[in-house]
Amino acid sequence: MTVKWQGPGKMQFSKWQGLGNNYILLHRDQVPFALTPERVRLLCDRNLGIGSDGILVVGPRTGEDRFRLQIFNPDGSEAEMCGNGVRMVARKLKMEGSLHGDVVTLETAAGEIKPTLLDGDLVRVDMGAARFGGEKLAGFDDEAVNASLHAAGRNFTFTFVDVGNPHAVIQSPWPLELVPLHEVGPMIEEHKHFPRKANVEFVRVVDEHTAKVRVWERGVGETRACGTGATATAVALVKTGQCTSPVTVELPGGTLEVEVGDDWRVFMTGPAEEIYHGDLSQEFLRHLE
Repeated sequence: MTVKWQGPGKMQFSKWQGLGNNYILLHRDQVPFALTPERVRLLCDRNLGIGSDGILVVGPRTGEDRFRLQIFNPDGSEAEMCGNGVRMVARKLKMEGSLHGDVVTLETAAGEIKPTLLDGDLVRVDMGAARFGGEKLAGFDDEAVNASLHAAGRNFTFTFVDVGNPHAVIQSPWPLELVPLHEVGPMIEEHKHFPRKANVEFVRVVDEHTAKVRVWERGVGETRACGTGATATAVALVKTGQCTSPVTVELPGGTLEVEVGDDWRVFMTGPAEEIYHGDLSQEFLRHLE
């Protein structure tokens, strides 16, 4: 149970990364105050805080090998899901002896997600079934597949994919290294078609089983990797007939393997690695007061 912080104490944390996408991991019972947007922004600040692409808050335990998971973006907003983050949480829980087996159920705002620990630092995640429409998409009668989107003065061809959080997967009209992502990313993220905003992926197909992508994450900005973004990319490419499962998705930080079933149920496999762990200083805790 979260309580208001009433003075100096200890607050433990660990920092993890998956393909360069990095997160602060906290246990709910070790956080002595409410994680307001202001506190989240300070913790994630790379100059004044720990620095990260977001915060993962684990707990409480709700059953055997079952935990709640809350995810914060560095702008202070909450995310429904984080593909890279759930791999980190699974490995952390295993490392500290909190799991009986190699499978954990994480209760997220996007529903139950089940990561399975593999050899080494690899984790395979059952991401559930992808959708191509729903309440996170506006302006279309049903699905948006190879649809048109106008932003930043030009038309883009995109496919909408909901894998717990919403994604606009765009066939890049530019070579990936030339995509003006910091210019067009925010405009597409906040487009009227996406009432809850959207992650944005610019994609180039390499071959039947391989694609390259750059990601603009909702509430974050450009990141070196995005697990749900890679998942959505693979789903969109299989849906539009440009790739066949399994799909290797190459991101600036590395590669993720994505399996797409006939029923659009998706499995994503990739690494997660702890960078360091420690305690926040008394001085920094006072800044969070």
